[in-house]
Amino acid sequence: MENYFDKSFVLRYFEMNKEGVATPITMLTLLQETAAEHCNSIGHDLFSLMSENLGWVLLSGVMQMDRYPRYREKIIIRTWISKYMSIRGFRENIIYDENYNEIGRAKGLWVFYDIEKRRPTKIHPDFKEKWSSSEEVCLEHDISSKLEQVESAKYIKEFKVNMYDMDSNKHVNNIRYLQWLLESMPEEILEGYYLYAIDGRFIKEAHYGDEIVSLTKSSVEDNTFIHTIHIKGSDNVCATGKTVWKKIENSIS
Repeated sequence: MENYFDKSFVLRYFEMNKEGVATPITMLTLLQETAAEHCNSIGHDLFSLMSENLGWVLLSGVMQMDRYPRYREKIIIRTWISKYMSIRGFRENIIYDENYNEIGRAKGLWVFYDIEKRRPTKIHPDFKEKWSSSEEVCLEHDISSKLEQVESAKYIKEFKVNMYDMDSNKHVNNIRYLQWLLESMPEEILEGYYLYAIDGRFIKEAHYGDEIVSLTKSSVEDNTFIHTIHIKGSDNVCATGKTVWKKIENSIS
């Protein structure tokens, strides 16, 4: 394909789990870093955008991993924009090993955002003119449709939004929701399986000091779970998600 941006990484010790394999949090962090580098490549680093009270906010996304990279392994993340709208764009990602064998993929729907006014705004023309783009997609998956919300759950965890949960756009970073989601997973799944796919929707901001409840329940599909994160004591749902898990010995060795 043409019109893509590649960013390479060598996996570090603190990005590993106890088996020396990268965590889902690590992969989402590297995907965010690749998007940030894509901005920087056309002269719009995220801090210069912040000085104009502008930024990009993730509305929804999906990630699938055939396997997770190991300690010191080199990977390449290839990213491009497949579709622009007035205030939004779809970002595609393919994750390769150092020999360009595909090991994962991710798609995100991002909105251009006025940080001060706390609302979407039209995408800066420079992005549409200078960013690499292609109509190809990394996977066929609808990330615009709503996901099921959990009303009651067997697996529940509560958290308080701390200062370190906030990002440069002054709201809870999207990756933090995945961490909260994983904390409410049953231990036997976390120990015996790996996260093959996560599909998420970000609905409402959480703020510093909020108390968060993470709800998880089993789906009718095997090794699949439904998730909802909401603000305690209210009907405000912050995020919904669906995860699919695969046995470690069969899929990640």
